[in-house]
Amino acid sequence: MKNKTLATWLTFLGGPLGLHRFYLFGFKDYLGWTIPWVTLLGLYGLQRVQEFGLDDFLSWWLLPIFGFTAAACALNAIVYGLMTPEAWNARFNPHHAVDNPAGNTNWLTIGAIVIALMVGATLLLSSFAYSFQRYFEYQIEEAHKMAL
Repeated sequence: MKNKTLATWLTFLGGPLGLHRFYLFGFKDYLGWTIPWVTLLGLYGLQRVQEFGLDDFLSWWLLPIFGFTAAACALNAIVYGLMTPEAWNARFNPHHAVDNPAGNTNWLTIGAIVIALMVGATLLLSSFAYSFQRYFEYQIEEAHKMAL
């Protein structure tokens, strides 16, 4: 039985590690094994920012990858949390009744949805802001080089 509340929290908290994919689809899920590598690329960008500063060209390409991955997992948690019990059980518990309590929504599910919305929106907007800021600063630096 795949529990909707557990899957929602796993998607939000462990999504960048692919934990929700392993819970829902098993260890043979290729996307579950791909997500951690994408997350590690983003964390490598964070490490480069700490080591080389904000002016490192590679870091401003890699760091937003972590933010976008975490925001996508938060969005996925919201989608899972908002699924109707019938849709949840039909998709993830197909061999059981559609009114099985594993697909029910409770206050823990709602809490995961609310927190995922707040954190996911913050991560997404922060990633966009960082990316665009670094891009435009780079364009200004290049324009100054051409002007000299």
